[in-house]
Amino acid sequence: MNVKKVLPKAIPVLLILAIIAGVLISKHERAANGSLTFYGNVDIRQIQAAFYSTGRIQQLLVHEGDAVTNGQRIAVLDATRYEAAAAKAQAQVAMQKQVVASMLAGSRPEEIAQAEAKVRGAGAALTDALQKQTRAKALEEDDYVSTQQLESAGTAVDVARATQDALQQSAELVVQGPRKENIAAAQAQLNVYEASLSLAQQELTDSTLYAPADGIIRNRILEVGDMASPQRPVYTLALNDPVWVRAYVPEPDLGKVSEGMAAEIRTDSFPGKVYEGRVGYISPSSEFTPKQVETSDLRTRLVYQIRIYVNNPQNELRLGMPATVQLIPAALEK
Repeated sequence: MNVKKVLPKAIPVLLILAIIAGVLISKHERAANGSLTFYGNVDIRQIQAAFYSTGRIQQLLVHEGDAVTNGQRIAVLDATRYEAAAAKAQAQVAMQKQVVASMLAGSRPEEIAQAEAKVRGAGAALTDALQKQTRAKALEEDDYVSTQQLESAGTAVDVARATQDALQQSAELVVQGPRKENIAAAQAQLNVYEASLSLAQQELTDSTLYAPADGIIRNRILEVGDMASPQRPVYTLALNDPVWVRAYVPEPDLGKVSEGMAAEIRTDSFPGKVYEGRVGYISPSSEFTPKQVETSDLRTRLVYQIRIYVNNPQNELRLGMPATVQLIPAALEK
């Protein structure tokens, strides 16, 4: 037998047998200690931070790689237009407040006294007209005045009496003050101006961009001088707290996994180092295994996504990093 010819054919067969043996040993070890091993990645979670208002960027306060905290100022727009709009709205509110206050205060004593003086003047004019009418009637009997003159004197009395009545009613209105309906309309207009002021102040506030969460600036998309809007993000913010690993559980193993289950996470970047974690989420629906996840099972097999929250005090786990997850049953927890 030619050994040189047999060996090349035998080597692939031996490799296959070795692989099968390794798989069987691996399954046996997993079954022996009761733990489950899965593969995944440190989940990539990010926010597109954009201005709620529109305008030209005046300042960018952070750079790529900078750590930011929730509520930190990270960018500012040119707020000249928003400041002017807020000042205008403030002036309108102040003006309308004076109008409402004037209506609620009613008429001033001087206005009431003036109205009453006009009524007294109209009464005097009526008295004078009545006296002239009386004299005209006496003279008319002796034919010293014409009928036309007597009628004119009567008309003057009627005009004086009507004038007195009108001024009397006006004086009563002055004493009573503005109508309730007019006061309500003025108050409603004040409410409109106050709403406009609130909107203008909010738009002015929105000219400053604040970090929406703790994280790391991953990308600085726009620069000073660019036009920003809600549709144009300024930064990409990577979220690193909390950190979790996204892995996938085959359907046959789903019954062995539960929320709160302890886990050990290992990465190629830090060989031998173990990170502690807990299962925090189990997907309610199945899906096909993502192509980027390397497992020994068939890729077309249905799996369920799980998330394992990981302790990462030294910030060694980076977003997207491949990880091996070993779930520890409760009976084996320390």
